[in-house]
Amino acid sequence: MGLENIKLADVDWDFNAAGSWPKTVKIGVIVLSCFLVLAGGIYFDTLEQLQILDASEKKETELKTLFELKRHQASDVFEHENQLELIKQKLNEMIKQMPIDEEIAGLLIDISQTGIASGLEFKLFKPLPSVVNDFYSELPINIEVIGQYEELCLFISGLAALPRIVTIHDFIITPIDKIKLSKQSNMMMVVTVKTYRENGNPQNDSK
Repeated sequence: MGLENIKLADVDWDFNAAGSWPKTVKIGVIVLSCFLVLAGGIYFDTLEQLQILDASEKKETELKTLFELKRHQASDVFEHENQLELIKQKLNEMIKQMPIDEEIAGLLIDISQTGIASGLEFKLFKPLPSVVNDFYSELPINIEVIGQYEELCLFISGLAALPRIVTIHDFIITPIDKIKLSKQSNMMMVVTVKTYRENGNPQNDSK
């Protein structure tokens, strides 16, 4: 009996009477049930897998972001280590240029001789008390000299050429009355010259 000859309204759809259903209806119900079970299994299984996949993709994105961050941090650390090493090298070079106690007196003479060799007339050469910082001390000297502009420039250039670190601070250059001077000069420079000494220098500690 074909499905087209079966009136569905005449079928007793009570599952307790499923045994009396026409063969075609039984096959149709079985196929539909299998399809629904299979579809349900695929849906729920796939849904779980899709959720796992979505979570995995989010985790992958987070890991990639974290990796990039760590890579940049590692690159920055390497760069900072290189910069720190360069700073240490420059610092060591500067420390080597700082005079030890035994050289201070000779450095003061070098500074004054540089001024005299430049043709300047000293009005003041006054070493001041040292200023202690973290790992070094400043040794300031107040200086007043008279000379022509070119001689003042020559003096500054000579100080920069000294083998030990000497820096120039708070300098003021002003014209002055030639009549009051002992030679033909027309400029006075008031300046603070500083040199530096390393604190805890082995030569200093040995005294």
